[in-house]
Amino acid sequence: MLSVDAVTKRFGGLVAVSDVTLSVRPGSITGLIGPNGAGKTTLFTVISGFEKPTVGRIRFEDDDITGRSPEALALLGIARTFQIVQPFAGLSVVENIAVGAYLRSPHRAEAFARAVEVAAMVGLSDLERPASALTVAGRKRLELARALATGPKLILLDEVLAGLNPSEIRDIVPVIRKVRDAGVTILMIEHVMQAVMSLCEHVHVLANGRLIAAGTPAEVVGDPAVVEAYLGHGAAARLSGRAAHD
Repeated sequence: MLSVDAVTKRFGGLVAVSDVTLSVRPGSITGLIGPNGAGKTTLFTVISGFEKPTVGRIRFEDDDITGRSPEALALLGIARTFQIVQPFAGLSVVENIAVGAYLRSPHRAEAFARAVEVAAMVGLSDLERPASALTVAGRKRLELARALATGPKLILLDEVLAGLNPSEIRDIVPVIRKVRDAGVTILMIEHVMQAVMSLCEHVHVLANGRLIAAGTPAEVVGDPAVVEAYLGHGAAARLSGRAAHD
């Protein structure tokens, strides 16, 4: 579905992403992991059209989308969430979600019907509540809902679990699966490795802007380069034991 071919992104003398090639299969949940500053969010920004690659090409469903605007990509079916969740604080939950729904449903009644449907999918209730009154977990669900309301084929989730406690993470993991089961392909940046192990079928690992490993979750947590650059030996041993148990 998505192919990133030898993409490099430079900001002046800084190379944030260097010669990255990866692909995402339709119907999959694919992970993108690595240490802070590895270039993960920059790669998302390039894929979603907020920045143009310095070098390389990006294809979506056999269509070259390199350099297209975020608006054009949203219409093609690519949506994304952001690390820092910024809802429209003066709007209600349902109004926030309807903002995304207006992309394909220009009439108010249709947009709000879509918003209610998506809210139910992600487990948001009390739709008239001001978005500013939501907890961190609620805002994460709202961010996901607003992106889903655009009707994507592919959604890029940027640390949707960040800032959540273990109970909240356990609650939202099934929601992510439900999104995939509804026909939306997922590429997710995540640091919560237990969730990555549970959700992802394939994982790509970035470090210093370069792709250093790719494979199943069990394969990447056992890769010496990933252990050295990101996981550390203790975490890798725990995750490897979990993978063997699963």
